[in-house]
Amino acid sequence: MPLVQVPQMEFKGLAGTTEDEMCDDIHQSLWSVDQVDDPRKKRFLEVAEESDAGVSDERMHLDLWPLDEIDPGKAKFPCCIVWTPLPVVSWLAPFIGHVGICREDGTILDFSASNFVNIDNFAFGAVARYLQLDREQCCFPPNLAGHTCKHGYRHAEKGTAISWDDALHMSLRQYQHKSYNLFTCNCHSFLANCLNRLAYGGSMGWNIITVAALILVKGRWVDNMSVLRSFFPFMAVLCFGVWVAGWAFCLGLASFSLLLVVWYLLGAFCVRNLIECD
Repeated sequence: MPLVQVPQMEFKGLAGTTEDEMCDDIHQSLWSVDQVDDPRKKRFLEVAEESDAGVSDERMHLDLWPLDEIDPGKAKFPCCIVWTPLPVVSWLAPFIGHVGICREDGTILDFSASNFVNIDNFAFGAVARYLQLDREQCCFPPNLAGHTCKHGYRHAEKGTAISWDDALHMSLRQYQHKSYNLFTCNCHSFLANCLNRLAYGGSMGWNIITVAALILVKGRWVDNMSVLRSFFPFMAVLCFGVWVAGWAFCLGLASFSLLLVVWYLLGAFCVRNLIECD
């Protein structure tokens, strides 16, 4: 056990011994925790060791305080990714929507315009679907050797974070200097950037397709009204189009959806840097 030079610090809670008396007593020599019999002084040295050596890797990883309950009424979704339909676009392709990611206190962040990230003001309406993520699946390394993911050097180069909120703040600052484009740099890009910075699930390969699939496949509806407002405009447009133009309208609508899917698939997996996620 190495010797510890006890720093000057404020310490309370040692019954029967004042702070000045304890500090004077300890600073007369260098002590090891194992060499101290007095439990009060031993506790003081343990605190000093922690102060001297820094918080341990294990503590940094496990110090995850409990989250508040999800509260749709107050638009609070702690550590969730959230989704809502887009005007016009979702009327033609209901699987496309606007996404955001939430801080540990439930505040929603979403990239909705050039050089602008919304904070606690989700664009395009209330949340319709959400998925709460597990912070235990994130990588918060105190150093290069402390990575829990398999992408240590790549993650370090990307920019690691010490907490969930820290990762979101770093991505927010980055996207406050990016131009919004529905086809190349959109809200899904921002969310993928956050998940890559967190190395969520041990992966650094998050992109707009994997983000969309995650919320569409595993997401939960807030309520029945959310389902209605997500699909009713599409069904209304579809019925009106068939009534006016016949079944050719369905073919045109399917072609529009297919072109969007092909574009995003090419950008996510085939053509590098076509769609931003960094």
